[in-house]
Amino acid sequence: MSHAAMRDRIRRCLHSTHQVETITGDHAVAGMAREERALTPAAVLVPLVERSEGYTVLLTQRTAHLEHHAGQISFPGGRAEDGDASPVETALREAEEEIGLQRRHVVEIAGFLDLYQTVTGFLVTPVVGFVTPPFDLKLDAFEVAEAFEVPLEFILDPRNHESRSMFYKGQQRRYYVVPYESRFIWGATAAMLVNFARRLTGSPAPS
Repeated sequence: MSHAAMRDRIRRCLHSTHQVETITGDHAVAGMAREERALTPAAVLVPLVERSEGYTVLLTQRTAHLEHHAGQISFPGGRAEDGDASPVETALREAEEEIGLQRRHVVEIAGFLDLYQTVTGFLVTPVVGFVTPPFDLKLDAFEVAEAFEVPLEFILDPRNHESRSMFYKGQQRRYYVVPYESRFIWGATAAMLVNFARRLTGSPAPS
């Protein structure tokens, strides 16, 4: 599939506005009811990098000393600030601050995935953007240990989506894992990637 055809396919599978009514989240993956609580608005950038061999997804490995999600693999992003005009602004600002991805390299906002409510109390808007290289990254050494890319083709393959379970606060909870090379993408990031793959390919959820 050509880059142009893939871009069009991606655009068509996404929400066209950040004012999304569909809320998924850790509760949905775990098969539990959504907890009604005050939530902190946040946004992440899902950066799709146009490489000659196909699109890749740019991800970060968080540093081990952070208070929240230490060592986990995530999208660049974070909580909304008062000066942010929209989730797009939040996502682009956080990408600049965390990994030095200048917004001029995000050549198009393709659309939005379903809102994602985390067990830690955030309501996350995933902003999908097309990124054109070349670009130089400058990682925030306090927050980000590494940035790396995963082929989108790998993410879209349902054989790479695993559903696992663990005890959390006295309950058995399910979560997604996407193993890639020596890394384990899991939790909210994996769930958003699985959601993206399902929207793009029409594949069923892992059982």
